[in-house]
Amino acid sequence: MAEEPLPGVDLERPSVARVYDWYLGGTANWAIDREFGKKVLTTFPAGMYCARANRAFLHRAVRHLVARGVRQFVDIGSGVPTMGNVHQVADEVAPDSRVVYIDYEPVAVAHSRILLEQHGDPARHAVIHGDLRDPDGVWEAVAQTGVVDLDEPLALLVTAVLHVQQTGPDGRDVGPEAIAQYRDLLPAGSYLVLSQITHEGLPEEIAAQLHAIIRMYDDDVSKHVLRSKAEFGALFGDFALLEPGVTWTASWHPEDSGPDTPVIDFADPSESVMLAGVGRKP
Repeated sequence: MAEEPLPGVDLERPSVARVYDWYLGGTANWAIDREFGKKVLTTFPAGMYCARANRAFLHRAVRHLVARGVRQFVDIGSGVPTMGNVHQVADEVAPDSRVVYIDYEPVAVAHSRILLEQHGDPARHAVIHGDLRDPDGVWEAVAQTGVVDLDEPLALLVTAVLHVQQTGPDGRDVGPEAIAQYRDLLPAGSYLVLSQITHEGLPEEIAAQLHAIIRMYDDDVSKHVLRSKAEFGALFGDFALLEPGVTWTASWHPEDSGPDTPVIDFADPSESVMLAGVGRKP
């Protein structure tokens, strides 16, 4: 692809979203992102498979929720459109589904707009530039699209995002506080879909490699926050977790895979390094 940046794209340092896009086999990344990604995979060879296992979880969660009657999806931190987006997966089984994408990374928003212009339906799909740390602002922007009805149940997706530190004005990570606000904003009967990297329960070799690459990310890209299973579960508040509760991305409802869901074989599901869960608001 051409190495000329889009307006607003910072090529002084790698971007989490663009490196992740490269892991998934996308093209919305630049040399600085690919170089960093290759350095990561030298230390943590399974990193690409972990990213793809998370995308497979996203596919399965969308299909599972469509089967439960969900037709509205809001995807925060949606990233660059690579390897099956939410609206593409949902449309396979529910052509009346509606999706709003939100991301803070300009290249993710720009490429999502291109994708939706070519293959989307403006009455059912939209993308907005927004910041997870501003729940009220994001919710207002989602409402203004007219694509989803925020008074009716929906699925809020925040996958592979919360291990990136959501820095507040005082330098603290405000990710859990933001998620709590989103839980309050969601209508009754809605679902919250989360996944994030953990430091707990990993094979020894994988844990050592993961900590090494987290230091690389902290130094060169952005700070990370890893959570235990209990800390991750607390993000759901009083939402009722769907079976099997908090588990590995590789273990969440494998039977809900679709024909285009990435297939990743780990010796043990813990090698996927990300916890996943889906909760329903009472």
